Formats: sequence, C-alpha cells, structure tokens
Amino acid sequence: MSSDTVLGTAERLRATLPKDFGDGVVSSIYQDADRITRHSVSTHGEQGRPALDQVLDRALTHRVWGFVVMGALFFGVFWFTITGAAVPSDLLYDLLVANGHAWVRDGFTAVGAPWWVTGLVVDGMYLGTAWVIAVMLPPMAIFFPLFTLLEDFGYLPRVAFNLDRLYARAGAHGKQALTMMMGFGCNAAGVTATRIIDSPRERLIAIITNNFSICNGRWPTLILMSTVFVGALAPPGVAGLVAAGTVVTVAVLGIVTTLVVSWFLSRTVLRGETSVYSLELPPYRPPQVMRTIYTSLIDRTLKVLVRAVVMAAPAGAVIWLLSNVTVGDSSLAAHAVSALDASGWLLGLNGIVLLAYVVAIPANEIIIPTILMLTLTLGPVVAPGASAGVMLDVPDATAGAVLIGAGGWTLLTAVNLMLFSMLHNPCSTTMLTIWRETRSVKWTATATFLPLGLACLVTASTAAVWRAFS
Repeated sequence: MSSDTVLGTAERLRATLPKDFGDGVVSSIYQDADRITRHSVSTHGEQGRPALDQVLDRALTHRVWGFVVMGALFFGVFWFTITGAAVPSDLLYDLLVANGHAWVRDGFTAVGAPWWVTGLVVDGMYLGTAWVIAVMLPPMAIFFPLFTLLEDFGYLPRVAFNLDRLYARAGAHGKQALTMMMGFGCNAAGVTATRIIDSPRERLIAIITNNFSICNGRWPTLILMSTVFVGALAPPGVAGLVAAGTVVTVAVLGIVTTLVVSWFLSRTVLRGETSVYSLELPPYRPPQVMRTIYTSLIDRTLKVLVRAVVMAAPAGAVIWLLSNVTVGDSSLAAHAVSALDASGWLLGLNGIVLLAYVVAIPANEIIIPTILMLTLTLGPVVAPGASAGVMLDVPDATAGAVLIGAGGWTLLTAVNLMLFSMLHNPCSTTMLTIWRETRSVKWTATATFLPLGLACLVTASTAAVWRAFS
C-alpha cells in the first residue's frame, strides 16, 4: 500500500472523529502525567519548603495576583523608558534637528546647491530622518532590552498562561496570547507566529486581531503623547509615573479590544469550538544582562531604527514635494489637509494627522516625524492662499512645542491620537504578511479595514462625548 493511500485513508478516518477528539486525547495524557507525578515526584525541598520557582509561579500565575504583578512589571518598564529617554531625546534633538539641520543646510548653500536640491534633501529627507532618530532611538534603546530581559527570564510565557482562560472565554485559542506578545514587537512577526495554532478558524481570529497588539513603531507615539500632554497635567515629581500609567492603560485597552473582537468573530463569521491549549511553562533562567542588552540593541533596536530611517528618508522627500508643488495658490499638502480637516475634526484629530497616516502606511515608525514636518510647514490652519513649504518660525521646535505651539493641539487631540494609534489599520508590511499567510483578499481586507473602522468609531465617539462635557 502506497504512502498516499495510507495518508488518504487516515484523512478520511480523521474526518469521522468528533471535533473534540484531539483535545480529549491531550487532556487524558496530561491527567495521566499528573497522576504519575503526584505519586512519584517530590515537589518540596529537603527542608519541606517550596522551591523558588514554585514560589514565583504561585505569584506570577495566580488568578488575581498574576495580573497585578503583570501590570506592575509593565508599568515599571514604561516608567523607566519614559524617564530614561527624556535626556537622550533632548540631546539628539539639539544635535540632529536644532543644530544639525542648520549645519547641513549651510553646507549645501556653501557649495551652491540649487534651492530645490537643498529643500528636497535637507528640509525633506534629512529632517525626516533626524526626527525619527531623535524621537525613536532613546525609548527603543531602553524599552527593548527591558522587554528582552523579561522574555529571557521566562516571564512572558507566564503572561500567556494568565491570559489563556480569557482567550478561551472569548472563543479563541490560548496560543493567541503568545502571538499577541510577538505582536508587541512587530505585528508582521505576530501574524507569522499564528502558524503555531492548528485550527484554521482560531488562527484567522489571531491574525485579524494581532493588529491590536501595539508594535514597536507605535510605542514612540504613545510615549510622546503621554509625556507631553497627559504627564504635563500632573506635578513634575509624578509626571513620569502618570505618563507611564497612561501608556500601560492604552496597552491594556489593546488587549481588551483583542478579546472583545475575538469574541465577536467567534460568535459571528468564525463560529466554532474552542481548542484545548496545553502550555508547558519553561524554567526560570537568570538573565545574562550584558548579553541581553547587546543582543536586543543589535537585533531589535538597530533593526527597527534602520527600517524607520529607510522609510523616513523617502517619506520626508514626499512631504517636501507635497508642501512645495502648488496647484492654484496652495500646495498639494495644503489642499489635502484642507480636504481632510473636516473628517479629522470629527475624529478629534486634524487633517495633518490623517494625511500623516496616509504617508506613513509603509511604516508606523514615521508617524510622529511626518506629523511634525507637516505641522512645521503648514501650521494649525490651512486655507486657500496659506504659505506652504516654508518652515514656521517656532522658537522652541521640540516635539511638544511644535504640536502645541504650531499645531494647536489639545489634550483631546493627544488622547484620540493614542486611541487611533492603538486601533488603526496595519502597516503595509503586515498587510502583505497577512495576505501571504491567508492567501485571501477577503481576510486581508477584513484584517485591514476592521481595525480602521473601529479606530474611527472609537475616536469619533470619544470626541463627541468630550465636547459634550467640556
């Protein structure tokens, strides 16, 4: 009998089995293993005291305290990131943006470069790249090593263990918690990681909802908004704590959104039985601090920064061209922002933010630099006849000063930008990855437009309620 015949027969017999047959086999195996372990393995030390890993697991995987510890650890990571990134960000801004832009511009002028070459290369490509480095590098250089230390210690699988029962209640697979954690680094990687889920139905749910995990390209946006707008409302001594709490809150809202949307999908277009998830927790390992820091800086921080810079340079050129190519008496950027301003106001944002998200579809990392450049060239109000393509005279051109002074941003703008950043459509790389994993235009479009529609609904509702009570 050929192997094809055997495999075909096995496949036909598999189809006659109950849907929960595999889950029952796995459950019985673990029940037998547990029975054997209880009769043959000692779980206490020589003095009758629990081992250290047992003590840790009792706290880290507890039904209540596990979530408390999880919140405290992530709060500490974000607080350290926000507090530690402030000074390096200011130094990089002074070096690359405030002074570096002028130095490079003077150099192009000295060699007699045409105005349009100077504008395209210096005011466009260089300035966009400089903003990316100044805004993104410091928080990433702190956040990624801290996150990697938790991963190497063996904590992240405990997070997945804690979230497993929540995903089961949402009708999703417990392994989705692991793909969600991967999405916190990169959504494209999170989508690829869904291959560990055997059920096609549950894998689709994980793919569609992975976008609600805040990827590395969106962390700088959240950190900047929470620091400049939310943290500024608190006394200086606790501003960092308030900003860190804000970022953690948004991240938790992303997890809640993942569960809610998974629940909705599992009870509508992706109905089916939830699979049993068996997770073997790895042992705790003492993190190799210096090796972890070096690896995370090279494999994560540098890799993400290079991708952001590669995207920022052409995006800066596009912004400069949009701001200097005129139709009638206004630039293309001015026309586009004017057309988007009404929709932006409805969402509690503005036309500049919406245009920036269109330009930044290739990479979320360039959202803030794109917004800053458009704000500096266009200002808060763009009307027919407005001057475009000329950098506004902002005495203090730090990110906060640009957004508040030149952009006219309010707390509502910042809050809705954080919500929109948490929910909006995936970047082009993630869209392509979704299509490669599903080979379906239908599910790729669903994974793209469902988050975008939800982002518009949430921000519009927030803006309406905010204005009604303000």
